[in-house]
Amino acid sequence: MLGARNSKDKNIEMTVREILKSKARSCIYIYLLRKNGAKTEEITKGTKLHPSTVRETLSKMYDQQLIFRRKMQNGSIGKNPYLYYAIPPIELLKRYAGEIEERLNKLASLTSRDKIRDYKPVKIKIHERAD
Repeated sequence: MLGARNSKDKNIEMTVREILKSKARSCIYIYLLRKNGAKTEEITKGTKLHPSTVRETLSKMYDQQLIFRRKMQNGSIGKNPYLYYAIPPIELLKRYAGEIEERLNKLASLTSRDKIRDYKPVKIKIHERAD
C-alpha cells in the first residue's frame, strides 16, 4: 500500500484500513489525502490496484460519502474526467467514533438500566487541535 516509508506511516495505514474495513478503500483514501485529489488513472497507477477495483471502490466510496469528486474541464472531445478527493480525516474519525458509540451502547444495553443507578450512554468526544 503506497510503500509505507516508516513505522508511523504503517500504523496510520493499518488504522485507516481498520476504519474503512477494506485494503482497497484505505489505499485509495490515503492516496487521495497525500495527493490532494487525483483522477482514476492516477489512483490506479499510484495504488497499484487493478483499474476495475479502483473504479468500483471509488463508486462505493462516493456513495458512502468517504470521497467527493469534481468534473474536470479538459476542452477536448469526449467525457470530462472526475478529480476525486478524500473527506478530511477528522470527518472520518467522527463517523467511526459514532459507529463505535453505537456498538458500545448496544453492549451496555444488555444490562438493565434499572440496575445501574448512574447509567450514561457512551459518548466519544473528538477534539480538533489547531497546529
